[in-house]
Amino acid sequence: MKRMPMLVVFVFLAELPLLFAQTGSQMPGAAVHYETGRRSMIQEDWYAATESLLECLRLNPAHAEGSAALAECYYELGEFDQALIWVRKARSLSRGNLNLANLEAFIFIALGRLGEASTVITEVLAKEPYNKEALFAASEMDIAQGHPGDAVTRYREAVRRYPDDRRLLISLALVLGSLGETETARTYIDRALIQHPEDYRVYYYAAYLDAKAGRLESAIQYAQSALVYRPGYGPAFSLLASLQYRSGQYEEASRMADEAISLNRNDISAWYLKGMSYIRMGRNTEAIMILSMASTLDPTDEFVRAALEERIISETPLEDSRRSSWALWHFNRGRDFRSRNLIDQAIFEYRRGLRLNPYALERKEYADLLRVQGYPARYLEELRFMQNLGLGDRTLNDAVEAYDALLDEAIYRRWSVNPVDVAKEHWKVAVFSLASQASSYHVDAGATAASYIKDLLTHERNIEPMGLDLPQPSFSQSFRLARENQADYFLIISVTENERDMAIKGELFVGRTGSPAGEFYAYRTGADRLRNASRGIVDQFVAQLPFQGELLVYKQAQGLIDKGRADGVKAGTVYEVVKKGQLLIRSEGIGLSYSAEDVVGTLLIETADEEVASGSLTRNGFFDRIAPGDAIILQAPSQENTKPVEPPLADPELRALLWTLR
Repeated sequence: MKRMPMLVVFVFLAELPLLFAQTGSQMPGAAVHYETGRRSMIQEDWYAATESLLECLRLNPAHAEGSAALAECYYELGEFDQALIWVRKARSLSRGNLNLANLEAFIFIALGRLGEASTVITEVLAKEPYNKEALFAASEMDIAQGHPGDAVTRYREAVRRYPDDRRLLISLALVLGSLGETETARTYIDRALIQHPEDYRVYYYAAYLDAKAGRLESAIQYAQSALVYRPGYGPAFSLLASLQYRSGQYEEASRMADEAISLNRNDISAWYLKGMSYIRMGRNTEAIMILSMASTLDPTDEFVRAALEERIISETPLEDSRRSSWALWHFNRGRDFRSRNLIDQAIFEYRRGLRLNPYALERKEYADLLRVQGYPARYLEELRFMQNLGLGDRTLNDAVEAYDALLDEAIYRRWSVNPVDVAKEHWKVAVFSLASQASSYHVDAGATAASYIKDLLTHERNIEPMGLDLPQPSFSQSFRLARENQADYFLIISVTENERDMAIKGELFVGRTGSPAGEFYAYRTGADRLRNASRGIVDQFVAQLPFQGELLVYKQAQGLIDKGRADGVKAGTVYEVVKKGQLLIRSEGIGLSYSAEDVVGTLLIETADEEVASGSLTRNGFFDRIAPGDAIILQAPSQENTKPVEPPLADPELRALLWTLR
């Protein structure tokens, strides 16, 4: 359910009538509209306030107070570029007003123009080192730059100077909560509750922090208290509905979603919550109808579409007509991406479409993309699959015959192996999300992102994503499942988001020991952010895994391995040959361990085909201990193909909460 704007009326709005003594500001018509606009702002009716203030400025373009107030309204509406225009105009009418400078800094932060924000903040703090609004702006900039620890230091210093300030106490609690310091965060929110016992905002943020800490019962009570002090307060209502869902009260969550939809039929998050509640209640047919309606209302909501597609795939037969209609959306996007030479994006869309409708004739278009990428064997494999489904025509059959002849001299044929049969995934990876981690915008966001990431991993030729349930109640249960099913690694996915941005974090652990192996971060904004952030996590993870293959055939000092150009194998690369069964996943971190005595030789790649590669083998020592089934390991990590891990970036959910707090 969409966030309702919070009350944001800066101190300068109360001070401006005293600060500006311009004759034009006293014009009767302009003054009336200005006062009307201010009353609307107090009521948080930003649209009505904007209307009155625009009329005020039409009558008197030099009305400084009106320009400042209009900038504030546009800021609240998320129209930051327009807010910047009006705050600059207000500053030109009142040079030296630090409150306006602070507002400009906040707008720059919202626009992502952190350098300009820093300049303004520095100027303000040079004049007033303990200007409270400037300290808030500086802290928000720390968070926007991915440095929440620095923000904590600033907030703590400010709290010492302003110990009763509601906003400071809550801001510090929120940042501490985002860092996992839940107990310390609780002390500050308790102080705010004691000092501001009738402020609905304090109860709302207390509910949020308890929800983040997994204290669902107290979180529900706080959310209900917020609604007692401010009936109809949208953020608290949305939070309460999601808390009912998380606590297993799916009927109540659905009822609350219906209430929100009755007020705003286009509230996509309410439709989504209702659909997810029906899924949890086992009413999948109705859930598909609800999510279909939501996706029709907003085709760009990736969470709605992902949840809908998973239900269709798992609950409907392959011949169901709904599969083809929803798959067509992906195929059309794939064609659009291909027309713009965005091949990777096009391939993703075709693969999603083919998951929904494996019998689609668009498989030929997908095969063409593989051919364009330089994978003729995989192209031929897709065409033969279509023939087996009875989808062949004269053109397709001719293409099969032509490429069958073209690949007559392929390495795998000379060695008499079938690349489909010998293909092997050497890494077993489990993907999970934790029930305790929940986004305030989409329930089960972590599970949806985990599903996306698992789907992407199925197309990584060296990785086997395991068929285990994605949502798990705890880390310990995730570890147990991964270990009992002999996973090499398990990846726990969490999501933070706001209406525009998303951050996904992937925490990787060793399946055998449960020890940390690595962390991956992806921050995306705008359209397709779920897809792009998921791809970012997969790209980082795959780049960190060491190369691993298998010796398939060994004869006359020549060897054939089960990896080829599609796996990054190149002529001239030297690999170690490790005795079969001697590889061990490192107990911590990413990598393989084996003793020097287990290295039985080396392989120099001479020819690399799409699926397999061959080269000359050199034994270690006097005796030849090389045998088929031995592991092929890259001697040193390939720096050329390793992508840098993205640094931890701003928590979008935290930024949105701090924004609403203002």
